[in-house]
Amino acid sequence: MYVIAIGWLYVTLLMAATEANFTAGALTFGFYGLAPLALFLWLFGTPQRRRTKAMAERRAAEKDGQDSPREATDE
Repeated sequence: MYVIAIGWLYVTLLMAATEANFTAGALTFGFYGLAPLALFLWLFGTPQRRRTKAMAERRAAEKDGQDSPREATDE
């Protein structure tokens, strides 16, 4: 996924470099490069964020279960 991101930034950087002035180049890079790439990475990163959150919740639940004091039993 990061290869796609690097390639996209490279292409849009070259597009921005061919613009007539700096402002047009900066806007081209921002609107054709950074904004769509940020959206792409956010959308395609959602499954990993969900897995990470679920793993953290499972670890917290396991930790809470282990740290709870056990009831004393009469033997």
